[in-house]
Amino acid sequence: MTLSEAIVEEAALGWFQELGYAVLPGPQLAPGEPAAERDSFSAVVLVGRLREAIRQLNPAIPDDAREEALRKLLRLATPSLLQTNRAFHRLLREGVPVEYPRPDGSIAGDHVRLVDFAEVAANDWLVLNQFAVSDGQHSRRPDLVVFLNGLPLGLIELKNAADEGATIWCAYAQLQTYKAEIPSLLQTNAALVVSDGLQARIGSLTANQEWFKVWRSIDGEAHAPATALELETLIRGVFEPQRFLDLLQHFIVFEEDPDSGALHKIIAGYHQFHAVNAAVQETVRASGLG
Repeated sequence: MTLSEAIVEEAALGWFQELGYAVLPGPQLAPGEPAAERDSFSAVVLVGRLREAIRQLNPAIPDDAREEALRKLLRLATPSLLQTNRAFHRLLREGVPVEYPRPDGSIAGDHVRLVDFAEVAANDWLVLNQFAVSDGQHSRRPDLVVFLNGLPLGLIELKNAADEGATIWCAYAQLQTYKAEIPSLLQTNAALVVSDGLQARIGSLTANQEWFKVWRSIDGEAHAPATALELETLIRGVFEPQRFLDLLQHFIVFEEDPDSGALHKIIAGYHQFHAVNAAVQETVRASGLG
């Protein structure tokens, strides 16, 4: 079987669609297009979608405070991509802290939610292909970008399995280029994926090749059959909306190396993810709370 990059991309989009994502061509939302959702190619957050999500998820918080939360998020960048990413991940999980006056004149402290972790359907799920990004002097066009409430959280880079010279590690090298040339796209990234259609690996912003791992099970009940495409198993296993929300909330951590002080971002492996969830479910069942 010959798997060209275009065939793999089309198949991946189909799997996302089956999971409930809206799927659109990236160029359709580009600046100047009738359906544009970006005012420039340097805009990596789909601000209209994010603003609407913030409005719907935080009805009790005044408009001004919601807009302040949006501004804080869009101005989050620091000189360090990884530090920015860690700061963003905290806001994603905990909400953006805001203050606003109550009717009695006192000041309320609150958090503006960016995501509804309890209700999948309360969020906006979108995948774009060929999403062109400009950052400084560089322009790149990643293959697939996964958006949650307008925030680019997943990036999938594909290589042609029919080209003997193009391995998944060529896709990995491309991700390193993106980190160097279009870091703005990765400030909010939660998961990086590389694939040639047959093989697929998932890793974090700091993972080296060794820590880009296979995701071997969709639901944790059993490993996918040997004949299954690793990319399909990974997409269905990681990006199914409820599982992805779970991964974002509970299975991504940042750790500092006690010796070097280097910061590492760690995503749980499929076995850890499913084992922990199975243990929690069993505890709930045994306690009679479920």
